[in-house]
This record gives sequence, structure tokens and C-alpha cells, in this order.
Amino acid sequence: MERDQPALHKRYIALMGGTFDPIHHAHLIVAEEVRAVLKLDKITFVPAGDPPHKPGRVQTDKRHRLKMVQLAIASNPHFLISRIEVDRSGPSYLIDTLRLLRLEWGQEVELAFIIGGDSLEQFVTWYDPAGILAQLDQLIVVSRPGYVEDIEYNKQLEEQLPGITQRLLTVEVPQIDISSTDLRRRVREGLPIKYQVPEAVEAYIKQHGLYSPKRAAIEG
Repeated sequence: MERDQPALHKRYIALMGGTFDPIHHAHLIVAEEVRAVLKLDKITFVPAGDPPHKPGRVQTDKRHRLKMVQLAIASNPHFLISRIEVDRSGPSYLIDTLRLLRLEWGQEVELAFIIGGDSLEQFVTWYDPAGILAQLDQLIVVSRPGYVEDIEYNKQLEEQLPGITQRLLTVEVPQIDISSTDLRRRVREGLPIKYQVPEAVEAYIKQHGLYSPKRAAIEG
């Protein structure tokens, strides 16, 4: 599905949410590819405060995760950060975030949310998925190069959540096998993370001893 050109007075902003624990180059590559392909005005990174889909796992303090995102995106004028979830108490439900941003930005903004193909499969189980769709102009699905849209799967999605296929927009992005989980493990084991995260993020992790065995023992 191709995106219709928005009215000239509208800005087009996509949100990229996540725990970013830590943020890494794969996150940044996805964001920049989506921005360039769709000619977005801005990508707004939204670090989660208390992600409801990851119960039981201790998150790195949100002030550290927020700072790492700030450091990672500092050189890109098209990238912004929102504190809306880290400043809000309670679970970070996307529907609440979207409603607050709509109030702040108004209807003159064309609003999209970036989601991975694997997460799309779970989208119908998210809190108030119909409400999420109602707040969005597009749901941008990032996929591997060569991905072929599954028409039957989309039909099933539409049956579960009417209106979703009208908002789905697929963008192929370069695939780099980096994960925050693996990066935390590498730090704990004393393995390098250089070239997998921005230099400023690597330095911040070292400076504050994030993900070290000693810190993990304290937080656990």
C-alpha cells in the first residue's frame, strides 16, 4: 500500500517506541530508512517508561535509557525524542501516548507508528488495538528486503481488527542482527560492543557501569 501525499500544511511524523536498553545501530538504521523512503518530516523516539509487555524483567533506569537515546540521535536533525512515557507513571500503554501526543500536536500532524513484522503478529493482543488505529494515520511495518506481502495474512488481520489493512504501510529496511538483549549479555561477559552502538552510547555504558555483572546483581 502506498501512502497518499498529505496535505501541504500537514507535518508527517512517525513514532519509534521501545525500551532502548540500550539503543543500537539497528534501531537507527530502521528509523533513517523509514524517514528517507517515506519522506517524513521527523522520527520521534519514545523510550518506554514501564513497558507492560515485559513484566518481571528489570529495566535499566529510565534516565539512563533516555540519555542513551539522546546521545545516539544527537547528530541527526530529523530525529527527536519524547519524554512522554518516562515522565508518566504507570504502564506505558501506546494508546495513552498517542492520545496525549494528539492533544499536543493536533490534527495538523499526520501520525504514524513504526512496528516490526514480528510485533505486528501480536498487535491484536495489545491494549486497545482499535483505539491505537483510530489515533494513527499509518502503521508502518518494517520488513526484510525481498519481503512479499501475505494477502491471506492481511485478510486475517482485517477480520480480527477491521480497518487495519487500510493503515498498513510496509517499508523494506536493511537487516542487521543486533539486539539489545545480546548487547547486555556481551557487556556482562566482557565482550566488545564497539560498532554495534554509537560511540557516545558505548562510552556512556562504560562510564555508568551499565549491564556489568556487579550492577546486574544489585538490580536483581
